[in-house]
Amino acid sequence: MKAPALAHHHHLLSATRIPRTNLRPRTATPASTIRMSLQENAPSLAVVGVTGAVGQEFLSVLSDRGFPYRSIKMLASKRSAGKHLTFEDNDYVIEELTADSFDGIDIALFSAGGSISKQFGPIAVDRGSIVVDNSSAFRMDENVPLVIPEVNPDAMKHIKLGSGKGALIANPNCSTIICLMAATPLHRCAKVVRMVVSTYQAASGAGAAAMEELELQTREVLEGKQPTCKIFKQQYAFNLFSHNAPVLPNGYNEEEMKLVKETRKIWNDMNVKVTATCIRVPVMRAHAESVNLQFENPLDEDKARDILKNAPGVVVIDERPSNNFPTPLEVSNKDDVAVGRIRRDVSQDGNFGLDIFVCGDQIRKGAALNAIQIAEMLL
Repeated sequence: MKAPALAHHHHLLSATRIPRTNLRPRTATPASTIRMSLQENAPSLAVVGVTGAVGQEFLSVLSDRGFPYRSIKMLASKRSAGKHLTFEDNDYVIEELTADSFDGIDIALFSAGGSISKQFGPIAVDRGSIVVDNSSAFRMDENVPLVIPEVNPDAMKHIKLGSGKGALIANPNCSTIICLMAATPLHRCAKVVRMVVSTYQAASGAGAAAMEELELQTREVLEGKQPTCKIFKQQYAFNLFSHNAPVLPNGYNEEEMKLVKETRKIWNDMNVKVTATCIRVPVMRAHAESVNLQFENPLDEDKARDILKNAPGVVVIDERPSNNFPTPLEVSNKDDVAVGRIRRDVSQDGNFGLDIFVCGDQIRKGAALNAIQIAEMLL
């Protein structure tokens, strides 16, 4: 994939979106602050997988938030090495990822797939780097914290920048992050005992090539041509299908079991019951999820709405008279996770169940933003 030229803002295949005043824009920093992010006393950074969809978003979020760094190393595969990339008005040459890439690196942001993380993550740690890994390689390792900063920041409190010791921190799966951003504030209040999640997942979750294929397929189908099916084995445009993750012996696919296992680890509750059905829908960017919650203690919908309105990183779009609720287009390129359709579960007696609908940008909060927020906690 061709290395992009990145200025202060860069986005893959940004869809047209209709702004709404009640959704906060993504965090933006004045240009003068952005230029000051290059600081001599700041940490040195490396971005592994810089040419991919999430790698590009790492850079965009670093710039948007004015993350301080004294140097930044752009790392990718051998085929991308030598290409030039512009970031914050500076020209960088993409380097091939090797075992020597992490000498003198304080924080390494990984988004190059599980096999690369397994190979190079421990090497980076041995060189003294703190690795924030976006793959599934280390998420269920009991020695590696799995962190959503708004949910369980204490899980990484023992990791200190500048201590000379490397460490691994895992970024949860995108669907888990988006779900738990909304479910956790309610869980803290009334204790979730069972959660049923149905996801509607965008092409962005399968990377830049999948987004490009969806766009290509849409054109092909509208022109009466046979759709190109290289990334997925079936037509994606004007269709939906079970998530393409491998199906396990229990009938769940890996994406669904990530939601089950990661929720238990992040909440530090092995008894919470979670079930999930994950579906790919022909949306370019941003996942949506229908979440049914059963509580140990009663929680009415009005109190739940107030809790969510005050939750960090969450915005409520719940306008019943106008049938105005969260949509993937609305949250694309936004930092916040949007929540709506907040209502009592009528299948349960009393106020022991709620249904909510959640939308979040998979590349942003579901991946890059969450990783950068983890890095910010190290500063």
